[in-house]
Amino acid sequence: QVQLVESGGGLVQPGGSLRLSCTGGSEFFLEYYAITWFRQAPGKEREGVSCFSKYDSPTYYHDSVKGRFTLSRDNAKNTVYLQMSNLKPEDTATYYCAADLLDYCSDSPGPMDVWGKGTLVTVSS
Repeated sequence: QVQLVESGGGLVQPGGSLRLSCTGGSEFFLEYYAITWFRQAPGKEREGVSCFSKYDSPTYYHDSVKGRFTLSRDNAKNTVYLQMSNLKPEDTATYYCAADLLDYCSDSPGPMDVWGKGTLVTVSS
């Protein structure tokens, strides 16, 4: 059964905005877990973008996204959002959400237990 589904990616011009969604599947309630957004550009390693859990306020792992990306959640909709503004070409990547069932944030892919299949964000003029 699918547990995490990302959506909202697409083609956007530099300076534009997108909101990515990560929605939990049936009986997979995101509020119980640490949720991290990762991204991976072609030929590059997957890197952590942001995370929060019941133990952590939203954490942004790169100075380049601070002030531009905002992580939020709507428990009623079982959805976590990544609002991305002032997008830059270097933000181009496939974006994934991932859950750590131990409910602690990490910027490393290894500890993650559940992954979505990703949504592609392309920032180009």
